[in-house]
Amino acid sequence: METWARALLFVLLCVAAHAARADAPWLDEARALVLRGAGEQGALRVDVQFGALDARLRLAPCEQIEPYLPSGAKLWGRSRIGLRCLRGPTRWNVYLPVTVKVFGPALVASRALPAGSVLAPGDLAQAEVDLAEDASVALRQRELAVGRTLARALQPGASLRQSHLQARQWFAAGETVVVVAQGRGFAVSGEAHALTPGIEGQPARVRTERGRVISGTPVGERRVEVNL
Repeated sequence: METWARALLFVLLCVAAHAARADAPWLDEARALVLRGAGEQGALRVDVQFGALDARLRLAPCEQIEPYLPSGAKLWGRSRIGLRCLRGPTRWNVYLPVTVKVFGPALVASRALPAGSVLAPGDLAQAEVDLAEDASVALRQRELAVGRTLARALQPGASLRQSHLQARQWFAAGETVVVVAQGRGFAVSGEAHALTPGIEGQPARVRTERGRVISGTPVGERRVEVNL
């Protein structure tokens, strides 16, 4: 985890511990600290928006509140922080909503682009976008997008995400491919016979020269990687 992300987690958990008090100075101080920490990393502008606990909650007094990050939760986009009472007349556990916006440069559509468009350099521009507004990765480099086909339409100014591009087929079933098997400190390669198409983002099955059937990741033209 990057340094600024660790700092963000620490600050959010500290704020969560005081959230039930609705202490505005705490929120302002935390927000300033998060922004300062992100700025020191020299890359991203971060905006943290804290939600509120359910107004219907009637929490018993608690001498010790433990903030924690729930399983599967990430401090990216819409998320939540857990608060649980460890010492008090009644044990309780609640969740505080939080929205973390992370702004940085990425590619956006310079005009309306219908689905099926093959992207050209003039179709894209650089702009600051909220990288966390979508689960799919925002593309930042033109060479990763130009020549690719859009799977869905984009409006002007919309950020280009990996999921917006049609998956590439690196090879067809029946073709000869190069398989690179790699582990810690070593890599070996050899030829194999593709049993399934090599679709970007999907595993492919190949038969090696010795007759062994293995599954790997298509990573380029007639190329499969297998991590050992």
